[in-house]
Amino acid sequence: MPTIDYRSPLRCLVAVRGHPFGRDAFASVFEDMHGISATMVDQPAAALLLNSEGMRDFDVAVLYDMPGLDFDAPEDAPTYVDPPDVMRRGFPAMLEQGKGVVALHHALAGWPTWPEYGEIIGGRFLYKPGVVRGSERLDSGYAHDVAQTFTPIPGHPVTDGLPASFDLTDEPYLAEIFEDGVTPLLRSDAKFDRDHFFSASLAVRGEMYARDGWDHPAGSNLVGWAKEVGKGRLVYLQPGDGPGAYENPHYRRLVENAIRWTAQQG
Repeated sequence: MPTIDYRSPLRCLVAVRGHPFGRDAFASVFEDMHGISATMVDQPAAALLLNSEGMRDFDVAVLYDMPGLDFDAPEDAPTYVDPPDVMRRGFPAMLEQGKGVVALHHALAGWPTWPEYGEIIGGRFLYKPGVVRGSERLDSGYAHDVAQTFTPIPGHPVTDGLPASFDLTDEPYLAEIFEDGVTPLLRSDAKFDRDHFFSASLAVRGEMYARDGWDHPAGSNLVGWAKEVGKGRLVYLQPGDGPGAYENPHYRRLVENAIRWTAQQG
């Protein structure tokens, strides 16, 4: 297994906005990463930079955003917003040409009208029932503040230096996970079934913590994975809802390892 080279400085463009978060607390995740700088760019401006030209001075894009959804729509919120053409064309091309991407937590819900985005990321969180890979799917599920034990899968640079397991209270998702196209990195012991989650669609309609009439099938406990897209590398990590994750040294190690691996330092 190649070792990670920590000598070269890395520059990350961190795309944010679309989902509430503590900006200063989240920024602290990157502050102790030796030789890594992070520049936050809010959506929708970030979408104009996630292409080969916009990323010319960056090594890795970190996605902590949830673009393509308008929760302020007067009816049937969230309404869906198409990605700009520069994003639709440029994001896949950027990866094909070798740039790295680390997607975190709610980035799984981004760009719901763009199927290729879900294929690139490796899964889909749905705020409304929709079609995924040609099949009708119910809206996804959320559950706040769930105490979980995470098991890193050894033998990959992204899980290097992590213990056999670690505990973290965070928000898991009952979502569409495309296990067939990824390398597993992290599993959770949370119970990924309908009785332990709540409907995202009901929540945005004002019925928080509700599941009446929502009969979602059981889902995957895979919460972290890696994949290669052309010459580029991508890592998705589902944990990362708030300060409990931001301050956890094992979570920070995961994110740092993911940045370095997608930058092809290991």
